[in-house]
Amino acid sequence: MLYVVTGPPAAGKTSWIEGRAKPSDIVIDLDRITRALAGPGAPNWNQDPTLLRVAHKARYAAMFEAFEHRDKVDVFLIHTMPTGKWLARYKRMDATIIAVDPGRSIVMARIEAMRDPEMKRVATRWYRSRPATKTETAGATLDW
Repeated sequence: MLYVVTGPPAAGKTSWIEGRAKPSDIVIDLDRITRALAGPGAPNWNQDPTLLRVAHKARYAAMFEAFEHRDKVDVFLIHTMPTGKWLARYKRMDATIIAVDPGRSIVMARIEAMRDPEMKRVATRWYRSRPATKTETAGATLDW
C-alpha cells in the first residue's frame, strides 16, 4: 500500500508516519534523506541548495523504486504539496492520501521554534493552495 502524507512544514508528517510504519516498511522523507546525506554536525533541517538538489534526486530514485514494491510492503511518502499531476499518478496507484494539519497557528509556532524561517513561506503557500473543499483534521484521510 502507498500512503502519501501531505501537510505544511512542521505539521507532524514524520511523527504521523513514525506512529504507524513498521520496521519493514519503506519511508521516504526528504528531511531524513537530507540528514543522511549531510556532513557531521549539519542542522536537522538543512536548506543548503546543493545538498537539497542531491537529496531531491535521491528521493525521486527511492520513490520510483519503492512504487514497484508497494504490493509487498507499505510505502510511506511525504509529499508536502503534490501537484495535480502527482495526485493523478498517486490515484492510479490506489494511494491513500493523508493530510496532517494541526492548524496554522501551531504550524507557524513550530516553524518559529524549530525550523528555518523560510519554511513560513512554504507553510503559507500550503494553506493558500489547499483545495477549498478539503475539510481536514490532523491525520485525516482524504479522497482526492
